[in-house]
Amino acid sequence: MSAAAISPLALVLLAASVTFIWRVLGALLASKIDTDGALFRWIGCVSYATVAGLIARMAVLPTGDLADTPLMLRVGAVAIGFAVFFLAKRNLLLGAAVGAACFAGGLAILTY
Repeated sequence: MSAAAISPLALVLLAASVTFIWRVLGALLASKIDTDGALFRWIGCVSYATVAGLIARMAVLPTGDLADTPLMLRVGAVAIGFAVFFLAKRNLLLGAAVGAACFAGGLAILTY
């Protein structure tokens, strides 16, 4: 059977049913997961380390147009975002937003 022989509606229904199955399994298993356990703490550490590594890579060894910006501006924005992250009780969204806003503001000041 070719892909053209399957109707688009059947494909959408198949995709929805597969997604629904995983959602049901997740809902059933969620009550059995210990969110204060060692596995969840490890997952949290890995996610923070991944974000920190990506931000450090972008700040120190950027590519494209970001490479044309001053290193001190990039590192300063990361440092301010990092400080806000800890001052806001480890709020990743707020720290990243403030760091990005500081970078954008510094770039605007330097270019105008």
